[in-house]
Amino acid sequence: MAEIECAGKTIVLDDEGYLADSTEWNPEMAQTLAAREGMPPLTEEQLMILKFMREYYEKFNAFPILNYLCKQTQQPRGCVNEQFINPDKAWKIAGLPKLSGVHFVTMDGEHFIMEECC
Repeated sequence: MAEIECAGKTIVLDDEGYLADSTEWNPEMAQTLAAREGMPPLTEEQLMILKFMREYYEKFNAFPILNYLCKQTQQPRGCVNEQFINPDKAWKIAGLPKLSGVHFVTMDGEHFIMEECC
């Protein structure tokens, strides 16, 4: 387990950097998690994506279909890849728990597909 500081509060992450308690997430924490992932400060468009992911997960306990996510946030097709490069990274910055049995793969480093694993 790792710990990070955000707004004077200690936040616990699991061994892979996922937020241990997703209820602690807020947009300020997203900025801290993004910096930890080597990203510049998040834009409003990126925060919209993260908030939608969280709402979708709360409702369906699953990762949203990427093109559906882009459509629902009024962003261009492929918005997750453009904004975060890797959907797993967006999921982590959204403060959501690691999904067991699912991961994303790419052949070209730009386009990702969800694949079942383990």
